[in-house]
Amino acid sequence: MAKEYVDIATLKYLLYQVHGVEDLLTAERFQDYDKDSLDLFINAIKEFSDRELFPYFKEMDETPAIYKNGTIMVHKQVDVMMKKGGEMGIISGPFDYGDGGLQLPFIIHTASAYIQEAANNHLPGYAGLTQGAAELIVHFANEDLKKTYVSKMLSGAWGGTMCLTEPQAGSSLSDITTKATPTQEGYYKISGQKIFISGGDHQYAENVVHLLLARIEGAPSGTKGISLFVVPKLRMGKDGRLTNNDVLTVADFQKMGQRGYATTHLGFGDKDDCHGWLVGQAHKGLKYMFLMMNSARISVGRGGAAISMAAYQASLEYANERPQGRKLSSDGKKDPDEKPCLIIEHPDVRRMLLLQKAIAEGSLSLVLLAAKYYDIIQSTKDPETKKKYGLLLEMVIPIVKTYPTEAGTLSVSNGVQVLGGYGFCSDFILQQYYRDIRIFSIYEGTTGIQSQDLLGRKVPMENGKALELLLTEILHTITEAMEFDELRSSAKILGDKIKLTRSVLDFLVPFAKKGNYERFLSDANLFMEFLSHVVIGWLWLDIAVNAQRNILEGDQTYSKTFYESKIHTMKFYFKYELPKTGSLAESLMHPDVLTTNSKKEVF
Repeated sequence: MAKEYVDIATLKYLLYQVHGVEDLLTAERFQDYDKDSLDLFINAIKEFSDRELFPYFKEMDETPAIYKNGTIMVHKQVDVMMKKGGEMGIISGPFDYGDGGLQLPFIIHTASAYIQEAANNHLPGYAGLTQGAAELIVHFANEDLKKTYVSKMLSGAWGGTMCLTEPQAGSSLSDITTKATPTQEGYYKISGQKIFISGGDHQYAENVVHLLLARIEGAPSGTKGISLFVVPKLRMGKDGRLTNNDVLTVADFQKMGQRGYATTHLGFGDKDDCHGWLVGQAHKGLKYMFLMMNSARISVGRGGAAISMAAYQASLEYANERPQGRKLSSDGKKDPDEKPCLIIEHPDVRRMLLLQKAIAEGSLSLVLLAAKYYDIIQSTKDPETKKKYGLLLEMVIPIVKTYPTEAGTLSVSNGVQVLGGYGFCSDFILQQYYRDIRIFSIYEGTTGIQSQDLLGRKVPMENGKALELLLTEILHTITEAMEFDELRSSAKILGDKIKLTRSVLDFLVPFAKKGNYERFLSDANLFMEFLSHVVIGWLWLDIAVNAQRNILEGDQTYSKTFYESKIHTMKFYFKYELPKTGSLAESLMHPDVLTTNSKKEVF
């Protein structure tokens, strides 16, 4: 295990100086907070993570969650995570005071969860899904359901899940078959199977509250006929006691990574006695679920960013301690009589570490940006501001879900490479980070689904208004960067990438206008990668603008070396990563179509 897992200085720098969290505190919703109180909360989360999460990270992988005697047996720290996390406001943080929450800015809640996930990505999911399930109840359920479930969930006494996926349906939610039959008593009888349910059961949960998608008998086919239900593992009787609700834990899934985070197969209504309560209106379930999906997708991107950072810290520590080989002299020779140098002195190792740093910190900035947009939407009273940031959030959400998880996997892979052979051995932690991060590009909609959402729905949204708002934000940063000699050339490069983006869309959009949507979306993944590189380039340039300004103004919040390191990493990204947009654009605008169905036998 490495000694450190997160860079708190960079986290706070991005929060306060780059993304201006204190500006949010002028809103009435957040008026009870100031920088000192937010710092106290962040510092408390770091101390909790140091003590209760990070020390158990490797142990939870070696003693995974497992199905036994009809339930899932998990590590004892799950109990600590839920109970102490409930006490600290880890679950209730962003909820309104009236619902038992702390009314924290979502960006601060996001930062706190990021610290926890960097410390031990197996544990925060139990609290996170409970928060998401409670959020659905708060927003859409009736008062009786809120009174019955929310306080117990926010305290950590009861867990919560989202039950979407079924064995025969996978990501195709329109094909779900779980059935809900109305009764005269007002509840519905639920019957069906759900798979891949994270945190679906464990021995420390007094109860687990499932937010479940099902189809009421006689409902329309497809997604229009799906409703949302509260289905607890144990239901509340008239005497106030909990009784079995015919929810069966069928099995667990043994996984490549995140082995301490239980993933379950659940059966509902095998004895025809599973009660569910409708949330909101019938046939609106998928709409309700997706109204909460933005925060869920931010959470997935946050997890990818957190693991990237933890892996970077571990590989950086190793590179600063491991002597091997000798540096080349100016004549291209090595002196065998010299002592071996630390591997961080080798240019290729430095390249891999800089790539890790660029991806990890760029991903974190992206996640915080989305959380900031979320806060502005929640707290503003101005309709135009709400609409603007609503469109911006919709535009970046697929990228937030995808870049930190896909690029994060590449980042951690480079971390394994920094350690060489040791990176592949269980004695060192990099191999665990590599296994753990792989699921994040699958969670909450695969990369392919996110890419089709980006190109097929978000780019055309309101006749391209969302995209234009995003490009305007990028152009504003380019204008700021042009004021500094140190950044001018990078600003011009990013400006050229904006022009290239327009050229790519000028090529692709006509296919959609002609009704050829298969061709339009056939390379959506490539467009996702293309635009992600542009957006991360923008965020790095924005960081560099802030750092350069602080250097020139003599700001001493952080050292000059700290600020210079941010500018150096931006330049690395612009040299090694941003140019990839050129080859991606070439593929996107290539006349050959090779992946759609054809009469040719190619497999």
